[in-house]
Formats: sequence, C-alpha cells, structure tokens
Amino acid sequence: MTDLSSEETALVAVQALLVDRPGVLPAARGLSHFGEHALGWMGAAALGALLDRRHRQEYVTAGVGAFGAHAASVVIKRIVRRKRPDHPAIAVGVGTPSRLSFPSSHATSSTAAAILLGRASGLPGGALLGVAAVVPPMLTSRLVLGVHYPTDVAAGAAIGAVSAAVAIEGERLWRQRSRGRAPGRLSTRTKGQRTA
Repeated sequence: MTDLSSEETALVAVQALLVDRPGVLPAARGLSHFGEHALGWMGAAALGALLDRRHRQEYVTAGVGAFGAHAASVVIKRIVRRKRPDHPAIAVGVGTPSRLSFPSSHATSSTAAAILLGRASGLPGGALLGVAAVVPPMLTSRLVLGVHYPTDVAAGAAIGAVSAAVAIEGERLWRQRSRGRAPGRLSTRTKGQRTA
C-alpha cells in the first residue's frame, strides 16, 4: 500500500482499528442517516421548540443554524470539488448523495447543531457538552465509513462552529430588532417629534 497518500493511510488505520469492533459500523451508519441533509438535527430542534417554550427561540436558531451550516458546506463542495476517497484499501460503508468530499456536510451541520442545541438546552456549559457528546463520534463515523478524508471532517467542524456563531449573532440582532418594534415603544425620532 505504498501508493497511499497520507490521508488515505490515516483512513486505512482508522478502519483497521475500529470497523471490526462490535456495534461500530451500525452506529456509524445510524449517525450517517440521522445527519443526512441535517434532517435529524432540524427535527431535534423542531421538537425542542415545541416542548420547551422558554427556550423556543434558541431551538429555532438551532434548526436554522444546522440548515445554514449544511447549505454552506454544499456551496463550498461545489467550489472545491474534491472527490471522495476512492482506493481499494479503503472500505466504503454507506451510500452518499454526491461524490464531493470537502468539507464533510455531516461534520459541518453536526458541529453547528451540537453547539446550538446544547445552548438551547439551558444547561450550564450546554454548548461545550453538546460538542463533546456529538462531534467526535460524528467525525469519526465519517472516517469509519470511508466517505471522507480527515481534513474533510476537520474543515467541516470548523465551518460548523463559524455557522453556529453566525446563527447566534443573527438571533441577537433579531431579538434586538423585535424589541425595537414592541408595542408602546417609541423610536427616538417619534419621541423627539412628540416632545416638540
């Protein structure tokens, strides 16, 4: 296997270490199906918004953020156009909707969702707990299934984190704008006109 690149070598090593362990491959496939097109994360956000009125806005932000992260990854894929792993030494364990690899959309949307859903939970350190619980398994699963290179998932996680930050800032601006439109609240201009 001397014709393997460094990233292909890393993939082969991950698969040799994990694929044959009981439950690993089914779990990786389950994560793949859950994260496809960010649908699982958007569903979780919708459920949270329905059940937790106190944090409804945060759950809506989580759904929007997961979708936005996924959309961003698709756009970048079409620009970069890196092909998925394709070497006889690498076992592909699941079907994929496209042949494009960089960045991993699963890593992107899952990282954004982990941060935003953890934040929406209202738990102390929820965002960090979400990342710790979700991101390592999802990123590893993409390698176990042989559908992404290590740099694909690393870049996806970074883009997902940025997407989450953008979603949080968007929520902040929305809240600020909504407060400005609240009934009975006068704009500075209106106050000045009435005073005059």
